[in-house]
Amino acid sequence: MRKKITVIGAGNVGANCAVWAAKKELGDIVLVDVAEGIPQGKGLDLAQAGPVEHYDVNITGANDYGPTENSDVVIITAGFPRKPGMSRDDLLLANYEVVKFATEQAVAKSPNAIIIVVTNPLDAMAQVAYNVSKFPKNRVVGMAGVLDSARFRTFIAMELGVSVDNVTAVVMGGHGDTMVPLVRLSNVAGIPLTELIPQDRLDAIVDRTRNGGAELVKMLKSGSAYYAPAASAVEMAESILKDKKKILPCAAYLEGEYGINGLYVGVPCKLGANGIEKVYEIKLTDEETAALHKSAGAVKELVDVITAKMG
Repeated sequence: MRKKITVIGAGNVGANCAVWAAKKELGDIVLVDVAEGIPQGKGLDLAQAGPVEHYDVNITGANDYGPTENSDVVIITAGFPRKPGMSRDDLLLANYEVVKFATEQAVAKSPNAIIIVVTNPLDAMAQVAYNVSKFPKNRVVGMAGVLDSARFRTFIAMELGVSVDNVTAVVMGGHGDTMVPLVRLSNVAGIPLTELIPQDRLDAIVDRTRNGGAELVKMLKSGSAYYAPAASAVEMAESILKDKKKILPCAAYLEGEYGINGLYVGVPCKLGANGIEKVYEIKLTDEETAALHKSAGAVKELVDVITAKMG
């Protein structure tokens, strides 16, 4: 029996999730979107690329959740994109409604699925999906850290003119300008960054990583990043569907880890068939802990706004 992946939202991020998932042959794919014809058209187009790209999966598009029944993984990308000058927080209440509805519909059809949330503001939207789904915390995870650390790795590799494959980078915290790239724990083929890059350049790279999303929004003008976010979500889906048990930075619901309680925050997680199978608590310096708590505080502010609305 093939695995089944539902991608909610057939915009740039959702469509590219379907592309990456199809190329990896992770399972049959259902694209869901409210726009009539769009998911069906993109699904058919993608199916027709199969003979050329040599992938063999069924790809369908729908405007309702009927065809999503019994999905193993549900990736939620639906929502309004950021526009120039717009913060992730501006998206908050608009996307709250979108994610709430998508979660309700998906869970009704796939009560055993694992949910990966991509919609911004990421950490708060993961919390919405968790609250609405009533799933155990291991089965609702947010995609942020994979993307943020990929950006960090890209900038380090560009700086040094080395392969990104040699760069290991750790980014924790909320998905926004308070994220915490951990220079101390990042390296190139085991060599600490501090031995390779001067401090002022390192600071600039950390800053560019924090503002990676905003930099792209500014360039693209009418939308936000999609290739890398989609690839990041699919890497997570692959680790779950194939029970790879990869250790990836994900937004996870914390209950006391790192001194944070009742919030989704980016931390290193083991992802397998049961979703988040372990949260790794790294020993942080006082400075890193303070930065992580500041980041969690920014997430809490958003969650409080939503809680007030829900109340």
